[in-house]
Amino acid sequence: MPKISSEILWDLSAAEVQTRESEEEDRGVQPSERTLFMMGSKAGGKTSILYRCVDKDEAPKPTLALEYSFVRRTRRHSTPKDIVHLWELGGGTSLSDLVQITISPSSVRSLSVILVLDLSKPNCLWVTMERLLLAAQEHAEKAFQTLQKTGNKHQMSVQPTRVLPKDYPDRELISPFPVPLLIIGSKYDIFQEFDSDKKKLMSKTLRFVAHYYAASLIFTSIKSESLVSKTKVFFSHLAFGLDKGKTVSTDSTKPLFVPAGSDSFSQIGTPPTSDMTSIHAKNPKDLWKKVYEYNFPPESVSEQQELKDPAKDPQYNEPPIDAMRAQKNQELEQYKRNVEKSWKGLDLESRQTTA
Repeated sequence: MPKISSEILWDLSAAEVQTRESEEEDRGVQPSERTLFMMGSKAGGKTSILYRCVDKDEAPKPTLALEYSFVRRTRRHSTPKDIVHLWELGGGTSLSDLVQITISPSSVRSLSVILVLDLSKPNCLWVTMERLLLAAQEHAEKAFQTLQKTGNKHQMSVQPTRVLPKDYPDRELISPFPVPLLIIGSKYDIFQEFDSDKKKLMSKTLRFVAHYYAASLIFTSIKSESLVSKTKVFFSHLAFGLDKGKTVSTDSTKPLFVPAGSDSFSQIGTPPTSDMTSIHAKNPKDLWKKVYEYNFPPESVSEQQELKDPAKDPQYNEPPIDAMRAQKNQELEQYKRNVEKSWKGLDLESRQTTA
């Protein structure tokens, strides 16, 4: 067999790659650009989950407000790389106004939302879920409406809400979230120690909410490698369009894995109302809310007051700026003392004159 030089082998390999890339382009396979927006419970583990999903090997830091990062992925024989823009909202519900920065007409067509809810704090769960989903939904719908009014012909064809298959369960009874939505129940390691009745009510409530919005629902814990692995599957589905698998689990004694479209109201059942003497609800969603908050009374905690001063956060240390800020703070305090003395002097002089 004649010996083939390395140059010829290189040329043959390059030609093969170009051929496959051309075939992919002919089939319409193009690099994608998507946006993932993660929000949820304060200190609920959002950053930890995100780091594990993107294989970021470093200790997560508390998210102060709204943080941006991105990841790239190279598909086989495909250049340039797929890119996913990652936005993470900190502060729980206190910074929900920042949702408008991420959800805009320029991003909404390729946007997916991930809502992380802390299962270890059931009394805060419904309020957090309701406020953040409402904020995201309003801005997403406004963004689609803007596209319809000002966009080109291609943008004009975009519907203001997701269009579900005709055979989607309870299609006429649900209200699909405007963009793909994944609800993650975090800290399952703590949740699994709850008594069975609590776990059953929380699980069924979240299943109802997820199905109502045509969303996927999973429970996870960063302390479990198997749960993290399954979370990565759902993350990769939203980020890169990969298959999310066929795993379904609706057993409240186990971690939930409910892909969108795999549940139904008949399977979920009705909320337990036997302990409630009288209840008035406008619709099924309102009924589930009242039952849930009856069993888990919402805590009235002002998250805005709990936010730390970013200037005092050690992760944002800037020695030159911090030194200048300290000097200005001292000058301000001295100014306040001088003003206070001058006002006291004026007050004393005024009293003497009056006397």
